[in-house]
Amino acid sequence: MVEQAEIRVVRCGGSKINYREAIITFDSKFLLCASGDSVKVYSTSTEECVHILEGHTDLVSGLAFNPANHLQVYSCSLDGTIRLWDYTDGILIKTLVIGYKILALYVEKKHEGVLFVIVPMASDTDSETFQLVAVHLPKSAGQEVEVRELSSVLTEVRPSPGATSFGRGGEYIATANGLQLSVYFFKKQRTYRFFLKASDKKGAKNAFTCVSCHPKEDCIATGHQDGKIRLWRNFNQKKEYTYTTQHWHHNAVSALSFTPEGMNLLSGGIESVLVLWRYGAESKDLLPRLGSAIEHISVSPDGSLFCTSHRDNKITVINSNLKVSAVIQGLVKGEDVRTDLIIDPRTKSLVLNGKPGHLQFYSLHHDKQLYNLDIVQQEYIHQSGLEQFDVVKAAFHSRGTWLATIEERRERTAELETGLKLWAYDEQTQSFVLNTSVSSPHEDRITAMCFSTDEEATLLVTAGKDGHFKAWQLAEDWETHRDGISWSCDFVGSYHHLRPTNCCFSADGSLLAVSFQEIVTVWSPDSWELLLTLCQPPGGHQGLAGNPVRDLCFGRLSCSKYLLGTTSNTLLCCWDILTCSLKWSTSMDVTLLQADPLSENMAAFCSTLGTTDLFVFKPSEPRPLYSQKAVCPGKVHRAVFAPREAALESCEERAQWLNRSQLYFMTEHMDLMTFNTKSEEDKMMASSQQLVIDDSVAMTPFYLLLGKHRQLQQEKPNPQATQMTQRVQLPQGSSAIRELLHTPAHVLPSASVLCTMFVNSLLISNTGVREGSEAKEEEMVSEPEEDANSEEETNPRDCQPARVNESCTEEAVPTISRAQERQLRTARKTDYSWLSRSLFSSP
Repeated sequence: MVEQAEIRVVRCGGSKINYREAIITFDSKFLLCASGDSVKVYSTSTEECVHILEGHTDLVSGLAFNPANHLQVYSCSLDGTIRLWDYTDGILIKTLVIGYKILALYVEKKHEGVLFVIVPMASDTDSETFQLVAVHLPKSAGQEVEVRELSSVLTEVRPSPGATSFGRGGEYIATANGLQLSVYFFKKQRTYRFFLKASDKKGAKNAFTCVSCHPKEDCIATGHQDGKIRLWRNFNQKKEYTYTTQHWHHNAVSALSFTPEGMNLLSGGIESVLVLWRYGAESKDLLPRLGSAIEHISVSPDGSLFCTSHRDNKITVINSNLKVSAVIQGLVKGEDVRTDLIIDPRTKSLVLNGKPGHLQFYSLHHDKQLYNLDIVQQEYIHQSGLEQFDVVKAAFHSRGTWLATIEERRERTAELETGLKLWAYDEQTQSFVLNTSVSSPHEDRITAMCFSTDEEATLLVTAGKDGHFKAWQLAEDWETHRDGISWSCDFVGSYHHLRPTNCCFSADGSLLAVSFQEIVTVWSPDSWELLLTLCQPPGGHQGLAGNPVRDLCFGRLSCSKYLLGTTSNTLLCCWDILTCSLKWSTSMDVTLLQADPLSENMAAFCSTLGTTDLFVFKPSEPRPLYSQKAVCPGKVHRAVFAPREAALESCEERAQWLNRSQLYFMTEHMDLMTFNTKSEEDKMMASSQQLVIDDSVAMTPFYLLLGKHRQLQQEKPNPQATQMTQRVQLPQGSSAIRELLHTPAHVLPSASVLCTMFVNSLLISNTGVREGSEAKEEEMVSEPEEDANSEEETNPRDCQPARVNESCTEEAVPTISRAQERQLRTARKTDYSWLSRSLFSSP
């Protein structure tokens, strides 16, 4: 078996970027957000991810900038550590080991050397009660330090970061939990608590949902479940507090945030509308149609940008004039992926359910969403209990020219409504356009759908619980008459009134396999003739009648003659189509069987004692190529092989099955995982340590030290540039410069030492200066000679003797010094016309 160190299961991206509030840098150029167990740094102008800060071993639960250095950021995680990063270079500076699960992080400039975190009350990490703790930073110089000095500030706080807020620059802290608002004053070291009734006279729910404190005044804004916002004042006197109420949201207020100057208050909720309240006035501005419910709101330190995190795993960057400037869309994760995981043949992107009624195309390489395709084409209504159309199945043609989708809706008192849609790829719009729509393609739910694997054929097969499978054919002349073409049903098949459960085509598209409960049938797509039937081996706990086939797939390449199927009774079978016999079978609870389209390999995910094991094998070989126990907890029902852009070069022998394709799978908690080899991790580690330079950096001597300008000169050789490069050799590869560029600022020597070293590296040697001056003199010498020759040519009298004495000058050339030659050249260029005028002028 393969050693665990060679291949690791890692999160490949697609993590939730809306799990916690995103923060914007002080120059408003970058946005930082928690993404799984890492921190991602995005550009607010280009929406591109410029850095990934990796090091935590569990979910990142909070981010905060270092008040002493705006280029550094703190991150906390459920792994019990706080890490300090230089986010501009992606360098880890220090790790603080707390030892408790951390759920939120707060930093205030007034409390120097202290961080505030929310941790469980008891030592048990599963405790449901939490407390706010002050972490006193140790002065140790080590990179990993264990923190021992902790002091409790508030108890019975909510783990949500939005339920706690600092006010007046850190003079007090307010936290809300249930129907209670607690305010702790650091100077007094006293806590005031305020309570609300569960509901008012009209039955509105008064429970607190979020808190935000005014940065300069004694005012606390609280959001509530009934959609109201209360502004609390005079809370430093428990019996004299007052509050005013503002109401716009029709449902719970999920996020609140004051602007840095306190002039405006931002609020958001399920309405997908950002509300800007004018502080001290009754006016407000709205930014509607943000696409999904708002869960977090943050503001840049200069107040120029707002940032909203949405339920559909999206971050929206908004200007202060309420104009959307950027949208960072992550992998949309619903309650379930009903369409399976599919690879688009054109873009090699991952396709699955996105927003309700949509398909999302997600780039696995760049870890970002490419675009959404509206399948249902109906307005989605956010109302609980209302059944609406949703996409349940999708399939691509092998060339990516066609997309087939199945949508369905079942009302409580009505029958199931289904629809089949076929989409043609439009080269001009670079998207799919609806071509054919079929209402109720089957009389019952559709269980399977697949395109023919023959690239020249345009054939689609669907199977339904009505006991039939249908073949849908496109007109043969569709390429020449594209405007008037459509799909239609070409054949309807059945077998002994049994329900078909799955279907698939062979590698060359010459055979179609359809499983009817426990029987597997093989058909010819050319004549629709039933060629053979295959049965499971005898025996089993439930018998053949209760053991239907769940997964069905043909082998690839050299194993194309094999057909594999899994049953609900923990059985994996392999049939040989040429001999019409069962080649082998084994008893294992396979929850998902996936074939690699670029090799003979197959992956089988098996459920064992609450976890999932992985087996990779070839149908022709009895032993698995790779196996790994406990890949993830729970069952895996969605997986796909994605082709690599380039094959792995230095791949271990036991990891050859990952050479051309990469296996992705989704857990029960909607985490997208993959398998990484050691060579891939080494490559990613090397690339993450490279210094990323913005192209907008000015062309300075320090910029030239990085070698980027030198690389451009090598690509486009220039004689003059080559000469300058030979004369001025900048020490680009020196160890001193490399140390200067890749060492964090806090460990560098003093500026006086660095300045001397840097200035010396910019100086030009005397030899280079002397050579350069001589070259300039030679150029100056040649230019006057050309001018003199041009003057001689313009005089016809001087030109004649020059031709006569040409042979004589070649034989004997007088030698003069360089100084005499310079004087002669100056004399020849002197204008003596004034002398001729004086001689020939009349007296």
